[in-house]
Amino acid sequence: MEKSILMLCMCVCMCACDRNIRLKPYPETAKGDVEENYFGTKVADPYRWLEDDNSEAVAAWVKAENEVTDDYLLQIPFREKIRQRLTEIWNYPRYGAPSREGDYYYFFKNDGLQNQSVLYRLQNLEDTPEVFLDPNTLSADGTVELTTVNFSADNHYMTYGISRAGSDWQEFFVKDLRSGELLEDHLQWIKFSDAAWKDDGFYYSRYDEPDAAGQYSNQNRFQKVYYHKLGTPQNSDRLIFEDKEHPLRYFHASVTEDGQYLIIDASEGTSGTELYFQQLSQPYSKVNLLLKGFKYNYSVIDHYKGRLLVLTDHGASNYRLISIDPADPDTSKWIDVIPETVELLESISTGGGKLFAFYLKDAATKVIQLDYDGKTEKEITLPAIGTASGFSAKRDEKTLFYSFSSFTTPATIYRYDPATGESVLFRQPELKFNPDDYLIKQVFYNSKDGTRIPMFVVHRKDVSQDGKAPTFLYAYGGFNINLTPAFSISRIFFLENGGVLAIPNLRGGGEYGEEWHKAGMLEKKQNVFDDFIAAAEYLIREKYTSAEKLTISGGSNGGLLVGAAMTQRPELFRVALPAVGVMDMLRYHKFTVGWGWAVEYGSSDNEKDFAYLYQYSPLHNLKSGVTYPSTLITTADHDDRVVPAHSFKFAATLQEKHKGNHPVLIRIDTNAGHGHGKPVSKSIDEATDIWSFVFQELDAPVK
Repeated sequence: MEKSILMLCMCVCMCACDRNIRLKPYPETAKGDVEENYFGTKVADPYRWLEDDNSEAVAAWVKAENEVTDDYLLQIPFREKIRQRLTEIWNYPRYGAPSREGDYYYFFKNDGLQNQSVLYRLQNLEDTPEVFLDPNTLSADGTVELTTVNFSADNHYMTYGISRAGSDWQEFFVKDLRSGELLEDHLQWIKFSDAAWKDDGFYYSRYDEPDAAGQYSNQNRFQKVYYHKLGTPQNSDRLIFEDKEHPLRYFHASVTEDGQYLIIDASEGTSGTELYFQQLSQPYSKVNLLLKGFKYNYSVIDHYKGRLLVLTDHGASNYRLISIDPADPDTSKWIDVIPETVELLESISTGGGKLFAFYLKDAATKVIQLDYDGKTEKEITLPAIGTASGFSAKRDEKTLFYSFSSFTTPATIYRYDPATGESVLFRQPELKFNPDDYLIKQVFYNSKDGTRIPMFVVHRKDVSQDGKAPTFLYAYGGFNINLTPAFSISRIFFLENGGVLAIPNLRGGGEYGEEWHKAGMLEKKQNVFDDFIAAAEYLIREKYTSAEKLTISGGSNGGLLVGAAMTQRPELFRVALPAVGVMDMLRYHKFTVGWGWAVEYGSSDNEKDFAYLYQYSPLHNLKSGVTYPSTLITTADHDDRVVPAHSFKFAATLQEKHKGNHPVLIRIDTNAGHGHGKPVSKSIDEATDIWSFVFQELDAPVK
């Protein structure tokens, strides 16, 4: 098999486009005879062998595919010009909002080209900050990321988590805040967890140690909640909570600010929760069920006057904040603190003894300050239409901080006084571009079934609406995730070169509440693809662009979106960029934590679900003899969220069936994962390759 993988076709190299880029022949990918019977439907899976991430044959295939991709990209004459400009605009100081812990303020800062942001601290805001934890020193190539930072209630200790090479696996360490000393505590096999401090230790969630061969691909089962006492080995940690009857559930632990309650939220996937609590004033007390799942979403915000404040969509598609007595949580005893409104209540922060309610108004942030009884005090005046986050602090804090950004405004930090409602600029980045040169607008269009969909459109003010502009259509459409105005260094390069950025808010997201989310999940997932296709048709109809100048992009669930759109309407797009996508909808749930997405997608183990999954699964809807868009698939060897086998199998099938001269390439990064924590150097490398490919295939000029 290995020999056949590396054997190159003897055909003459194809011309990729009129810029005279020569495309090497694709590796010949061996085909197996695997076939499965799904409820009477036989489905071939000839590239099943590409799922084995420990196989030498797969490693050889990866090497051969990367050689084809690298050869293509190296021929693009303006590639280094793109890299130089991206490096230039990436090189500016970026700040996170400060957080006061004891006698110090802590914040993250990146000088510009540092691979990872550094944690600093200072006692007074006017002082010169000192480096407290620099993750760039934890690896030679900058691939170790800080995943979480949690402080003890007495501000004597800090737990920090790290991820290596972009994996979801975390390791926890502990630092003494007084001496800066790293303690001996070292915890492993942690996923999707914070450290919730109580007394001289903390709660966290972990899995049993996996087999070494399958740690990046095998299904993760039986997550448990433990308590770790400082100075003790991990194998002596006390088991707090487990569910032996349900191996495929997540459990996340938190402690209320006053230290009175341990909260455990359980979920069977990415939607729907169940809540448990333990009264910590009674040592070794029982963990009790608070709210049964998994029909609704529940999130405990705080403990106030003997009652728990819970954000929920129970009885409120746009969410509301309720007050619950943990001793008597019956729904008839719930009290509305912040009732549901016509706008989505996206989240709630607490700080300075106040509640800060984040609403979405047509996918842009609005923030309301309230007291703990739900009385509105003021609306925070934000700089423009965009996205705000922050205001989180302890109850006794007098000064809060928040961050604001938009499509052309990088994260800018403001200092906020909850007593007066006054915002003062604290940190403003300086970039080598002028945001005043750009136009941001929101348009609305109708999807296939008539549903009205909002879309942000961004471009230089001098770009003509004549159908000739290179256009980048990006979306997500799933898991209740909202796409609000956000700054991207990489996309600035595209915009300054005359590009149009379009970001629609598709169903499946949560921009208009849980009903909007449900309208794009399970058997209604096709609505998401229809919304995306309608966005492309709108951009062409309104002469922003043409099919020959249109690029589509998305990552993870958005990679699925791109895969579905390009297989359903291949003639509508010139370039497709599916990143770390879920491409095999019949087998996604068999790897790592893919089982958690079944509440969103459904499962091929169910006959009803199989019917619609098979109908749109990108891998299974590629057809022979069809001309597909020029495609650059991106994935990484350490992606243990959406395992790279999805992209491998899609690339092999697309290369086999695609007709025409449009290149079909796959870029497989090493020592990288699903995208989080990617070093700046790798981010620049990837952005360089993506924009080189886009401008090459769109035959668009680069300044």
